Amino acid sequence: MKKVAVLVSGGGTNLQAILDAEKNGIIKSASVVLVVSDSEGAFALKRAEGAGVKAICIPKKSEGFEKRLTEALDEAGVDLIVLAGFLSILSAEFTKHFEGKIINVHPSLIPSFCGKGYYGLKVHEAALARGVKVTGATVHYVNEIPDGGAIIAQKAVAVEEGDTPEILQKRVMREAEHIILPLAVEQICSR
Repeated sequence: MKKVAVLVSGGGTNLQAILDAEKNGIIKSASVVLVVSDSEGAFALKRAEGAGVKAICIPKKSEGFEKRLTEALDEAGVDLIVLAGFLSILSAEFTKHFEGKIINVHPSLIPSFCGKGYYGLKVHEAALARGVKVTGATVHYVNEIPDGGAIIAQKAVAVEEGDTPEILQKRVMREAEHIILPLAVEQICSR
C-alpha cells in the first residue's frame, strides 16, 4: 500500500474526491496518510481530520517553509505527493528532492491557460475571455517549471453560454478534476 500526502491551500474539494475514492475502492493501491496546508484557515484541514488523516499547517510565509515541508513528507515516508489546490510554487530544489513523486491537478487543458499566474478562478476568467468552447482539467507531474511536467491525464469540459468563472470552475471540478485526479493516484500507485 503506497502512502500519499495531499498538499492544499483552501477548501479541499479535490482532497475530498481523493478521500471518497479511497473509501469507495476506486483508489485501492494507496492511502492518504498526511494532509499539509500552507494556509492556516484552510477548510481542507478539517476535511482531513474528519477522515482520520493527520493534518498539519506549515504557513507559506514561515521561515524555512520548504525545509519544514520536506521534513514532514520524509518523516511520513510518502510515495506520492498530490498538489490539490496548493497555491505555493515549489522550488527546483524541492521538486528535484521528490522527482517523479509529485503530481498536480490544473484546471485547464495544458498547454492552454497554464504556467505562472494561472491558478484558481484566473484560469477560468482567461478561458472565458478568450472565448474557448472547450476547457477541462489536466493531471501532470510537477517539475521546476509551473505546470511544465509530463501530462498524466486530461478531461475536456464544455463551456456553456452564460458561464461565469465561478460556474465554469464548479463544472470543471465536478466533471473533470474530481474524476481524473483519483484515477491518476490509483494509476501511479498501482505500479
